[in-house]
Amino acid sequence: MSTAVKELKMNTAVAEENGKMTVKDLITIGIFTVLYFVIFFISAMTGMVPIMAIFYPALIAFLAGIPCILFFTKVKKFGMVTIMATLSAVLLALMGYGYMGIITGLILGLIADLILKSGQYKSSVKMIISYVVFSEWVIGTQLPMFIGGNAYAEAFRETQGDAFVDELEKLISWGMCGIVIVTTLVAAIIGALIGKAVLRKHFERAGIV
Repeated sequence: MSTAVKELKMNTAVAEENGKMTVKDLITIGIFTVLYFVIFFISAMTGMVPIMAIFYPALIAFLAGIPCILFFTKVKKFGMVTIMATLSAVLLALMGYGYMGIITGLILGLIADLILKSGQYKSSVKMIISYVVFSEWVIGTQLPMFIGGNAYAEAFRETQGDAFVDELEKLISWGMCGIVIVTTLVAAIIGALIGKAVLRKHFERAGIV
């Protein structure tokens, strides 16, 4: 074994003991961020239908349940969820979803991290609660729509057509934003419970109860 490899393993072991993130942790974050991004993209595509342009955060919360819960079983360091949420938000901001998602990603990702840590990364209940909080960050990508109201919808009239915009305008309201938040919460709980059931063996190996 080369000196460089031995040194890398030694540094990794030291980082693990000190509770610091390792290269392995960063790779894990990267892999699951890509998976989450793909799920977001597929779910957001349903936004071609006006009602789904409003409720795609709930669809994401449901579909991402299994991969995100698997990711959470691998989280043992504070900050991993925050990085994933913020990195996802940055990628989406670059795609035109606005900067507000970065703010909600950072804040809710941090809260989700704190919840996971409070359960010492061994509590399945805290893990589900953490995932629910994490899932709500996506609402940040919709805030420009709820803030802009009909003016936001009008920008899509040429590309999406009159029928789409007229229907979307009927749906945009702060009351509807509240409904989306609650619907996303419910969808995240269902997605997390399905994830827990499917990944039962991972929970047992990780000592999560």
